[in-house]
Amino acid sequence: MKKKIRVKKQKVVISKAHKNYIRKEHTKTFFVHFSRILLLLIILGLWELSARLNWMDPFITSSPTRIANQIANLYNSGSLWTHISTTLYETIIAFGLSTIIGAVIAVLLYMISPLRRVLEPYIVILNSLPKIALGPLIIIWVGVGTSAIVTMGVLICVVITTINLLNGYLEVSDEKIMLLKSMGANKFQILTKLIIPATLPNFVATLKINLGMAWVGVIMGEYLSSKAGLGYLLVYGGQVYQLDLVMTAIVILCVLSAIMYGVISLFEKLIIKKR
Repeated sequence: MKKKIRVKKQKVVISKAHKNYIRKEHTKTFFVHFSRILLLLIILGLWELSARLNWMDPFITSSPTRIANQIANLYNSGSLWTHISTTLYETIIAFGLSTIIGAVIAVLLYMISPLRRVLEPYIVILNSLPKIALGPLIIIWVGVGTSAIVTMGVLICVVITTINLLNGYLEVSDEKIMLLKSMGANKFQILTKLIIPATLPNFVATLKINLGMAWVGVIMGEYLSSKAGLGYLLVYGGQVYQLDLVMTAIVILCVLSAIMYGVISLFEKLIIKKR
């Protein structure tokens, strides 16, 4: 018969000073979240009050209640989720593709330094080029609709992704690289064991930048060619002078951006815990 070995669990003793420190940190965190909510409520309250008392023209600035009514109208007509899902789908696709393509290009440029030196000025030029100027060409190349919108989003994000990740790779300490080389590591091993793990914070920062740029690219694409989506609502609302519709689309964009940013922040916390 095998004897079971019981391991006694030791109780973790926390000092009074440490408990006080934890309590203070929790209080600070609660205060920050409470202040954020309070600030939002104050802004919405002042906005609504200004519109009702005609301090601001509600036709131009709209108001929280008018936006809520507009959202209800879109929901009742069945078009709210269509517009949200269309833009969200296009943004996620553009965000994912640009991140993957940019990361692959950055790795290739890091691994092949002569290629990096040749392409560097062209990458800088592409980054400074206003992508909206390529709009007519994109429509001719890939057609109208989702493909053109996603292409616009990818073009805006991919160069930024490449530059940010490549700069992060090149900033890794030369001493650490020489140490691995002295131990016989090849360039691929240095990349996977040192460079990429060391630049994870830079990667997360790039994701946060990409998120905003992906939204910009998709909305720009929907300006050029769309039959549905939040960008379509912005264009249509401006054309028929329904500024409540324009403000509604902007508010929904803010909410969706905040949710996606929260997902990336959660991913960042998971990475920090694993490191």
